[in-house]
Amino acid sequence: MDYRKAAQGVLQNIGGKSNIVSAAHCATRLRLVIADNSKCSKEALEEVEGVKGVFEAAGQLQIIFGTGIVNKVYEEFIAQAGIEGGTKEDVKQAASAKQNWAKRAIKTLGDIFVPIIPAIVASGLLMGLLEGLCNVWPDMANSGTYTIIHLFSNAAFVFLPILIAISAAKTFGGNMFLGAVIGMIMIHSDLLNAWSVASMNASDIPTASVWFGLYDVKLVGYQGHVIPVVIAVWLMSVIEKKLHKIVPEMIDLFVTPLVTVLVTGYMTLTIIGPIFSTIENWVLTGARNIISLPFGIGGMIIGGLYAPTVVAGVHHMYNAIEAGLLSSTGINTWMPIATAANVAQGAAALAVAVKTKNAKTKSMALPASLSAFLGITEPAIFGVNIRFFKSFIAGCIGGACGGLVAGLTGVGATAYGVTGIFGFLITTNYTAQYALIILVSVAVAFAVSWVLYKDPVDEKKETPEITKTNEVSFVKNPIRGEVVALSEVPDATFAGEVLGKGFAVVPEEGIVMAPVDGTVSTVMDTGHAVGIVGKDGVELLIHVGINTVELKGAHYDVKVKEGDVVQAGQVLLQFEKEEIEKAGYNTITPVVVTNTDDYSEISLVKRGKMNTGETVLEIKK
Repeated sequence: MDYRKAAQGVLQNIGGKSNIVSAAHCATRLRLVIADNSKCSKEALEEVEGVKGVFEAAGQLQIIFGTGIVNKVYEEFIAQAGIEGGTKEDVKQAASAKQNWAKRAIKTLGDIFVPIIPAIVASGLLMGLLEGLCNVWPDMANSGTYTIIHLFSNAAFVFLPILIAISAAKTFGGNMFLGAVIGMIMIHSDLLNAWSVASMNASDIPTASVWFGLYDVKLVGYQGHVIPVVIAVWLMSVIEKKLHKIVPEMIDLFVTPLVTVLVTGYMTLTIIGPIFSTIENWVLTGARNIISLPFGIGGMIIGGLYAPTVVAGVHHMYNAIEAGLLSSTGINTWMPIATAANVAQGAAALAVAVKTKNAKTKSMALPASLSAFLGITEPAIFGVNIRFFKSFIAGCIGGACGGLVAGLTGVGATAYGVTGIFGFLITTNYTAQYALIILVSVAVAFAVSWVLYKDPVDEKKETPEITKTNEVSFVKNPIRGEVVALSEVPDATFAGEVLGKGFAVVPEEGIVMAPVDGTVSTVMDTGHAVGIVGKDGVELLIHVGINTVELKGAHYDVKVKEGDVVQAGQVLLQFEKEEIEKAGYNTITPVVVTNTDDYSEISLVKRGKMNTGETVLEIKK
């Protein structure tokens, strides 16, 4: 491959060096922030030699080259552009700064609400399990076991303001423990529980005179509210960081926390809480009114527009709406509509997989569609449907029809963050209706996509048919853990098999061994990815974790270097699994055959829990 020519092609088709804001790369992708996107031609970029895919995400233009290639193209790229290379974090910051205030605000909401999804899912699944068991065994509702587990199931919702406050403090750069204190203040037991106010007369609600007698505020807690907590912790973080700069170090430990909590707490209960709780009530009322529009029209609108908001990257705002619905009413009526939109995109991609005669498109569309049925839609949307735009429209139509059913039936969930097939676990009171939503969405999207999709006339990119022989290669498991399909990787590039076929491992330990005899072709500076060329020509990429390039080498210890000859079972690198996960990163490890097109068949031999050295992949010439 001519790396210089590839770099020239990228530079020309993004509008030249004057259009570059920032540039970096990870193990597989060139990551760019472009000043003017209108000067960039994605179609032309996809024609550049070596490019395996182009997409935009979070303000970044990501151009997929693959391991061992991207770093060489990157070196030529920055040399020709006459710019200094940056880190992935530099690119993220540049991309964020380039976005308008609305997108930055929505991204911030996502940064706050996404990390607490496990707590919400755990509570929601427990609640759904209890409801399902009580439907089968009504007497259980009177048992002590029900009482205890019910206490577990609603704990996250009772103390939701504290969870949000901790996550918000981390996002805004404040002290998480001070954030927790602000959350505690807002639901303090000395305040009247917000859920009991609805049944009281206004005259019975206690008040306090504030701001030197200017007005009275109701002494009511903020159970059931999320936005006031976010605003309060943002203010707390601003005050805290300002005080750290101006307060002498000798007294900073005492003065800063004291003043921060005092000022933020008083402002929260007297100004922020009353104002933003009212605004939040308007938003939630608006969301409920849209969903409850007559004849299911609201669900149809949301279901049809949901996928475009995913493409625009603004869907994280729905987390706040769903959390608010759950906290205020205990039922999330937004989630079933999201499921309709997600499975519809999966069905549209499935139609492409069934109908296409292009082997590469089929191999990418099928796992992407299955991933969408499980709630991970990025591979289907970005890897398949957006490329064949009519399929994306088919998915939107299917989502609208499924959303219509959701609006008519009023299905509700007990959590957020879970959609698709797994959504049955949190919609136990609406199992039949939820199944109908999925069935309608899938049927309509599949049918419309089948009718609209046609293979492109230009087949020049079609992989030439390879003469099959009896040559067979095997790839062994490099990490002890659970072997799963690539479609289960929470990253669109790997899950969509853009870089090639393979498998992934959910590791139980932090030791990576060579899966084949061969030569080390690539070792990332950050230590999170290693490439190997087997003796039989199989090219492999082992990528430890998702987005772990952001750790900049922390928690990784590489034992080999480029050019080393290794034997299967030899240790390539070690990583601190627990520390990486504590830092918020998923350690699932894709193992990809990057020269997939050289082979007629690549298949998983075995899945499930496996030790290192067990055969996982069978590869036929």
